[in-house]
Amino acid sequence: MKQQLLKYKGYHGTVEFSLEDDVLYGKVIDVNSLISYEGKDLTELRSDFEGAVDDYLAMCEAHHESPEKAYTGSFNVRLEPEMHKRLALYARSHNESLNTSVKQAVAQLLAE
Repeated sequence: MKQQLLKYKGYHGTVEFSLEDDVLYGKVIDVNSLISYEGKDLTELRSDFEGAVDDYLAMCEAHHESPEKAYTGSFNVRLEPEMHKRLALYARSHNESLNTSVKQAVAQLLAE
């Protein structure tokens, strides 16, 4: 099952629940800082999520800091050595960089 995310001002947040506490909760996943929120129902959860994002942005502005960027466009991928070798040979045989081959594979995966 695909996980549903809250969205607000370019930020995304998880939707989780605690049967023990009878509460919905989540955290913003677009930053390294811990920004959490909760609510008794989805309306309250969404409102608290949006308030948490607004508070984070206001705090950044008050401290003259830029909001964190969680996605820089660069990340490490770990592969088995044989897969790494096959990918490198594929890229070379198609006259492209390893990075280009990986970008094309990811684009195809996300298009599905």
